[in-house]
Amino acid sequence: MDGTAKPAATEVPTPEQDGDTQRTGAYRPRYELVAEQVLQLIADLRLQPGDRMPTENELAARLGTSRTVVREAVKILSAIGRVRAQKGRGLYVADDEGMLGSSRWGGFFLPTDLDHVYMLFEFRRVQETTASRLAATRATPAELRAIEAAAETCREGHVTGRAALFDQGDDAFHLGIAAASHNPFLVAAVREARRLQHQSSTIGLHGTVGGHAEEAIEEHTAIYQAIRDGDPDAAAQAAAVHLDKTLEDYRREIQRRVFG
Repeated sequence: MDGTAKPAATEVPTPEQDGDTQRTGAYRPRYELVAEQVLQLIADLRLQPGDRMPTENELAARLGTSRTVVREAVKILSAIGRVRAQKGRGLYVADDEGMLGSSRWGGFFLPTDLDHVYMLFEFRRVQETTASRLAATRATPAELRAIEAAAETCREGHVTGRAALFDQGDDAFHLGIAAASHNPFLVAAVREARRLQHQSSTIGLHGTVGGHAEEAIEEHTAIYQAIRDGDPDAAAQAAAVHLDKTLEDYRREIQRRVFG
């Protein structure tokens, strides 16, 4: 949450002022809501990567908001790789050639749609339990050191309150396990699924997740120890527990922020 105060009861807030308080009872910045609506519009219009989008003025008229709010929404969507703004030419659906990107999903993934988040985590559970199981039998000493170091980076980020450092370690941890599976398809799948999860975090959660960070550190340790000990079943089970608890954290946070 960003701590923005709600207008007094005697005032009549505009949509730009109060985000989505009238619909959900929980504050969400208007530009965040519009970013979500633009993604839905891309899907509804069946726009493909490279297709030209409506102009900022047209988007503002369609979505009942101001051009200023649309511009802020476009900045978010550009940052996460869903929209490309070309100076003097307009807005385009970004060329996203990732294995799970919009060119393959037809713009399917909506970062704040709970059903989509569930499906993404279901997919992550399949790939990362398998990667952990394989890593337990294939990881080299150097790969084990890299996984351990990434887990320690997460711990340091949490203890020192540096969210970016935690996220850096988290990415390195999960990708390190995928690399230790010695299966390049799993590496690509883990990387792309995490990229989509980052979109969900950026738009729906402002880059933060709830109170799971401390538990995640211990869960990382359990996964690492099982891989280090060469126990495929324990590694897969520890990975499944970690992803299930992370999904539960996402579910709580999205529901709290979107539905109040």
